[in-house]
Amino acid sequence: MVIRTGDLIEPVQETHKLDVKALFSYASAHVPGFPLSPSKFTLSQFGHGQSNPTYLMEVETGGGEALKRYVLRKKPPGKLLQSAHAVEREFQVLKALGDNTKVPVPKVFCLCNDPTVIGTAFYIMEYLEGRIFIDPKLPGVSPERRRVIYQATAKVLASFHSANVDAIGLGNYGRRDNYCKRQIERWFKQYLASTSEGKPERNPKMFQLVDWLQKNIPPEDSSGATGGLVHGDFRIDNVVFHPTEDRVIGILDWELSTLGNQMCDAAFCCMPYVVQIGLGMEQLGKGLELIGIPEGIPSQAEFLAEYCFEAGKAWPVSEWKFYFAFSLFRGASIGTVIYKKWLMGNASGGKRAEHTGSHANGLLDSALAFIARKTVLPERPPSVSQGRRQYWTENKVQGFPEGSGRFVPSKKVQELRNRLIKFMEDHIYPMENEFSKLAQSDLRWTVHPEEEKLKELAKKEGLWNLWIPFDSAARAKALIFYGSENAHLDYAHDRLLGAGLLNLEYGYVCEIMGRSVWAPQIFNCGAPDTGNMEVLLRYGTKEQQHKWLVPLLEGKIRSGFAMTETRVASSDATNIECSIKRQGDSYIINGTKWWTSGAMDPRCRILILMGKTDFIDRRHKQQSMILVDVQTPGVCIKRPLTVFGFDDAPHGHAEISFENVRVPAKNILLGEGRGFEIAQGRLGPGRLYHCMRLIGAAERGMQLMAERALHRKTFGKLIAQHGSFLSDIAKCQVELERTRLLVLEAADQLDRLGNKKARGTIAMAKVAAPNMALKVLDMAMQVHGAAGLSSDSVLAHLWTTARTLRIADGPDEVHLGTISKLELQRAKL
Repeated sequence: MVIRTGDLIEPVQETHKLDVKALFSYASAHVPGFPLSPSKFTLSQFGHGQSNPTYLMEVETGGGEALKRYVLRKKPPGKLLQSAHAVEREFQVLKALGDNTKVPVPKVFCLCNDPTVIGTAFYIMEYLEGRIFIDPKLPGVSPERRRVIYQATAKVLASFHSANVDAIGLGNYGRRDNYCKRQIERWFKQYLASTSEGKPERNPKMFQLVDWLQKNIPPEDSSGATGGLVHGDFRIDNVVFHPTEDRVIGILDWELSTLGNQMCDAAFCCMPYVVQIGLGMEQLGKGLELIGIPEGIPSQAEFLAEYCFEAGKAWPVSEWKFYFAFSLFRGASIGTVIYKKWLMGNASGGKRAEHTGSHANGLLDSALAFIARKTVLPERPPSVSQGRRQYWTENKVQGFPEGSGRFVPSKKVQELRNRLIKFMEDHIYPMENEFSKLAQSDLRWTVHPEEEKLKELAKKEGLWNLWIPFDSAARAKALIFYGSENAHLDYAHDRLLGAGLLNLEYGYVCEIMGRSVWAPQIFNCGAPDTGNMEVLLRYGTKEQQHKWLVPLLEGKIRSGFAMTETRVASSDATNIECSIKRQGDSYIINGTKWWTSGAMDPRCRILILMGKTDFIDRRHKQQSMILVDVQTPGVCIKRPLTVFGFDDAPHGHAEISFENVRVPAKNILLGEGRGFEIAQGRLGPGRLYHCMRLIGAAERGMQLMAERALHRKTFGKLIAQHGSFLSDIAKCQVELERTRLLVLEAADQLDRLGNKKARGTIAMAKVAAPNMALKVLDMAMQVHGAAGLSSDSVLAHLWTTARTLRIADGPDEVHLGTISKLELQRAKL
């Protein structure tokens, strides 16, 4: 059911009548442009909703002038619960959003805190002529428009969740930490107060639900990491749509707004999928999931995925049961409070509030039933990229066209990408020569002091550990930091666990880091640390995570990955010969590894080593991974290795011997024989990062190539004027864009389908990206002539890195084998 805002008007209820003359006098003095001598001034009341009484003020001036309409919102009469119906806060948040953001809210004109004017505090705002969808099933609306309406609802929710509350003057609007904990205490207290006299009766299920909620509050709530502006009552019927267009023009009813855990808003908005509440309904209605979701309306998971994508939120698969049950709890508490007011005769919803008591009990039943479900969300979010993304483009993204499309980043990712670009331009590019000079000096195996300063700056600017997948971050919060001595860390500022990006989203920012060989380590996003941290995040024990993962996440230490061996073809990991033998409470390691990247770094403290714990088991069950402290006796770093003359100091690639190296048995990862399993989990997202960075390296090559061609002349004209160059640079751009799309597609499949189902596309990206980058960088070096081959330019180093990855990222032949096998399997089907 859709209702025009003007159709919600009814006569003012007897208990809500007020002094019209006093109101007119006040409005005339305080509302800009208010008619001073109207021919008619009328007051009526909005019937929808049952919180703060809301009135329509209509002013006619005669003489053919247009009718002017305003909206007044006030506290209800009578004794109120403490902190309830705070119209002053409504006015504050509406003014802050209206004056400083593009979030669609009605314009506010004045706030009156003098109760002598009309009996209570009130404020006056603009009237919005539009549509309100009372029924979430959207009857009478075409399937195509239903989907657009739900998408618009998700996006407008994300829009105010993305507001910088500190910048718009709402930094002290509420506490950001322990929001759910405090809300449970607040609403349970109000429930008890409303039922203290036995009318309405207390429901024992409320006590059961509160006990479960208090025991299952997500760890992220205590830190305030998910803190921001919260509406508190966000749902589709508190949103005003344009009269004819399917876009939001206003968000109403900010009475419960504060700062806190924003996922609570998302859950509250999703309630119609499970249960439907309607004024005048004697009993709760069945949710959309039970009666059948009408055609065009997205599923709960699809709607939530749309919101998470637009707001840049992690997929809340492990926390959703809590958030949804919490929303039903709040609904039950609020319903009981309203019913109590109805019994007392001062509910602004009038007789329509008569059934809120039975609704409250129904919500308690629904909450307990929801908790009992085995699963409530899919492990991974549904794709929101299949030809239906429409993005806000208030800020032009550098390197991306404005508009819509399958692979256009969200607003959050756009802003993150732009901040990263600025950081690169301000801090990384100007330091490249200095870093390079140190790497070629006698002090090459030391760390440039500026690097550590830039790392701290990157942390402060929220550009730290962006590689961390959202699901791994959620596990880390629960396993490492919650309930430990590390719980005091301020994740809202340090962003120790990243920004909660999907692999696809990380692709847009990882590409920027790839433009400089020095950049990834500044943001703690360099190999092999990212892969090693991912292993510890996914497979490490709590003790292993505290000892090694935390300092890696903080950037205090670095790590190496020891797999490749000198005597065997290590691209086939079943060939490795390094032995890991159990001896009591220890493992004894013997063997030689080389191309152990990162081991030369003076900050390297931990190696993840792959060896054999069993030489006679099945081929893929012989290998294990184990953690080795580089300071353990018997670990000998023999020499640094060079790649086309580059030793990549101070990072380096080392040959290391392990002679009777004794490590604790508890250092084994996941268990004996699980090495291949760990490798597959590591190599999916971790190795795709190389492809992402190669896109950035090729972009840097294109940029330098174009600049050189526009300023250098050969044979009497600019290089850019030669026909052969024009043809070559165009072909390079075609290759680059084609490969970028393939890499983004691989990242998207990795998010939606997982490593196994995405492996074919990932393999294609691993073949295409380095070969494309080599072609582009070779062309750029050719345009630069001799300078392109020297260390005076970054091109030679970028080219060397790209060529290395045709082996280090797995030989092309291995990836081509994967692709061909999958194609032949598909043909057989």
